[in-house]
Amino acid sequence: MMRRWLTLAIPLAGLAGAVGLAGLPGPITAQSGLDSRFANAPEAQRALERAERRAAQAQQRAASFDARAASASQASAKAQAEAAALAARVQQAEARIGVAEAELALVQSERRALDLRLAEQREPIVRLTGALQMLVRRPLSLSVLAPGSLRDTVYLGAVLDSTVPLVREGTAELRAELDRSLALQNEARTALAERRRAERGLAERRSELIAMAQRERLAARRARGAADREELRALALGEQARDLDGLVERLDEIGTLRDRLAALPGPILRPADPGARSSPAIEDAPSPTPSATAPPSDYRLPTDGRLTAAFGSVSADGARASGLSLVPRPGAQVVAPGTGRVVFAGPYRGFGRIVIIQHPNGWTSLVTGLGDLVTRVGQDVVAGSPLGLADMDDPTVTLELRRGGDPVNPLDHIG
Repeated sequence: MMRRWLTLAIPLAGLAGAVGLAGLPGPITAQSGLDSRFANAPEAQRALERAERRAAQAQQRAASFDARAASASQASAKAQAEAAALAARVQQAEARIGVAEAELALVQSERRALDLRLAEQREPIVRLTGALQMLVRRPLSLSVLAPGSLRDTVYLGAVLDSTVPLVREGTAELRAELDRSLALQNEARTALAERRRAERGLAERRSELIAMAQRERLAARRARGAADREELRALALGEQARDLDGLVERLDEIGTLRDRLAALPGPILRPADPGARSSPAIEDAPSPTPSATAPPSDYRLPTDGRLTAAFGSVSADGARASGLSLVPRPGAQVVAPGTGRVVFAGPYRGFGRIVIIQHPNGWTSLVTGLGDLVTRVGQDVVAGSPLGLADMDDPTVTLELRRGGDPVNPLDHIG
């Protein structure tokens, strides 16, 4: 029986060390609990779903622009589509970073809850296995010298014979939790590696986009002419305008005049017979038609971010929002919300760098809060063309859509 007791006690001591005294896997990072960007696990789960949806949408946009570039017959249309495709891939990389961050936050949240459960389950196991280890370490000579100790040892052997299976059964759940902790550790490492890959991809895409913008600037500089004068006129208007509304109104007036001039018929040819009453050329000459009212097609948000102010909402100082305010990640890609022509691009007091786009049919978009610009005055853009990057210190981007100078809700026209 003594040998049997030793045979049972020794593996039990090993079980005690493995379950009761072994340390849990160490944390992935110094950060404990949920990622500071998320208040709780459900919020992280919703952020994960949004980021996955945005990544899929950006991938679809990139593929669509690639197809448009491949079928474009004009060099300008091809360049627009290529730039928009590259901007969509930048936004896809940004969304993939968001996916990795949300996944890591969820793993950290589950890991924290698991640590609490393990702490509760380990306490009784540690007490039991600690007592058993003390019995295992008891010298055999004491059993021989102490009266009745051999009988007690026999009884103890019988107890241990029935206790070991119970201990193993009782600690099965704990061992499974330890295995889950190791699995979570591996999942966290995978999420971190995915985030690093997405960050490297984002850096590469941004470098490509910057290089493309530089090539476009060089090509445009060789044939600027009137565009330079238009840009200087726009900057001068920005300095003279009493406020941002006045600047948009003045640019709308200039754009409307430009559209009316473009709609006028060309020069009329002299009739072959000057004595004739009229000529077919005069009778068939086109006349200006009234502007249509259709809003810009394929309208979209200029960046992906958290909505902090909706159209018509009232701020703490009583001002009513005439557009949308979005908070993306610092330095996020900002794109044109719709097809049109850039009529202002530059700094404006109190709003950072702004871009004003004139759309057909009297519609105008205003995008503010950019930290860097890659577009220029006079440039034709499509929905998704790169405009610049959100500010690094205060990444708040606002979008206003106006019809004839009056603000309208952009969400009513986003497909």
